[in-house]
Amino acid sequence: MIWKLAEAGMNVARLNMSHGDHNSHQKTIDFVKEYNSQSKDHVIAIMLDTKGPEVRSGDVPQPIFLKEGQEFNFTIKRGVSTEDTVSVNYDDFVNDVDAGDTLLVDGGMMSLSVKSKTADTVKCEVIDGGELKSRRHLNVRGKSATLPSITEKDWEDIKFGVDNKIDFYAVSFVKDAQVVHELKDYLRSCNADIHVIVKIESADSIPNLHSIVAASDGAMVARGDLGAELPIEDVPLLQEEIIRKCQSMQKPVIVATNMLESMIDHPTPTRAEVSDIAIAVREATDAIMLSGETAHGKYPLKAVKVMHTVALRTESTLSSRLTRPILSSDVQALQSGEYGPSDLSAMFASHATMMADTVGLPIIVFTRTGSMAILLSHYRPSSTIFAFTNNERIRQRLALYQGVQPIYMPFSDDAEETFSRAINCLLNGKFLRNGEYVTLVQSGTHSIWRNESTHHIQVRKVVQG
Repeated sequence: MIWKLAEAGMNVARLNMSHGDHNSHQKTIDFVKEYNSQSKDHVIAIMLDTKGPEVRSGDVPQPIFLKEGQEFNFTIKRGVSTEDTVSVNYDDFVNDVDAGDTLLVDGGMMSLSVKSKTADTVKCEVIDGGELKSRRHLNVRGKSATLPSITEKDWEDIKFGVDNKIDFYAVSFVKDAQVVHELKDYLRSCNADIHVIVKIESADSIPNLHSIVAASDGAMVARGDLGAELPIEDVPLLQEEIIRKCQSMQKPVIVATNMLESMIDHPTPTRAEVSDIAIAVREATDAIMLSGETAHGKYPLKAVKVMHTVALRTESTLSSRLTRPILSSDVQALQSGEYGPSDLSAMFASHATMMADTVGLPIIVFTRTGSMAILLSHYRPSSTIFAFTNNERIRQRLALYQGVQPIYMPFSDDAEETFSRAINCLLNGKFLRNGEYVTLVQSGTHSIWRNESTHHIQVRKVVQG
């Protein structure tokens, strides 16, 4: 199935640590790594998604049907399950809520109004009823739980990720930049080259959005809990704001949750879901994510194919209308009048993108660190960026970035031989045709062309070597 999902368009395999155990996730990791070792022109990155400080109701022997207007209680006493009271797994739950608060169950599938509380129980009135099943997620509208963003279980899962040399962590319920710094310090102590993606899903994260994104290696718009803790009408605006913020800071961004929710049970999506995917693509997100659709849905392959097809179709209409992002490095350089190496690289990537788009040519970039391929991606060229690297870790990491086709290939000391190998690889993979032209980009001190820091943009004709 992993092979089939990859062929259908999957670029990143996300391991949701809220479910399963290390043994089950190990099997997935092993399958992905086996695929990567056998695939020459497609790679799947691995992302470990921490569970985070989730507040959940306790186990119930059978679903409890909540009716509008009835009184219902949540208690911090363990093991309680009656017709009108169930336990919660969080000892400070009583302290975190107040009379007048709105309590959402399962992201809003049910809602209750908090009327009063005692030392161990929160008393509510049901606003929107439904079936309360075991271990349902609880949110308080406009508030975040006072739990640490990284729990003891999360640290165990993070170590599991280090041991398996995964590519990304998606850290749940990040409230401030300190959490990111703490995790990065730990990764440095382990000598682990793993990037940190922050999940923006709590009310507390929004005031700290700039510092959180700046500290991270990318962000995920986790719309489920974001829409539970904040007014649901704000979610589309926040999605657009987070995407713009990541774009300006040269960070990848993922839009997630409910993108094809109906396809968990049905073979075709709603038209609104198709529009949702198209909107995220138009807003220039790097990635769009499926959750339950592929984790436990009835039609995982169809869901990936729908998402892939809609994304491609939408992208095909953007080339003449997509406004290029203004990167923070550009702004700083223009304001100061001084250009450092990173500023020059950004402007170089911008010019390379404009040149490639003007003549409609694909881009070939050789990279040891991935930095130039990432810069090119953030300038959103209309053509594919074929990023050749001699580093497998870089190849996998680049799978997350929009428009990048990462390919592993050993580099030769002879620049022309390296270029010829790349051309033959693309011709054999039917990415190019003999006689076409490509835009060749090379930059930095790690240039295959020279030992010193250089910048090159060339238009080269594709000739079978």
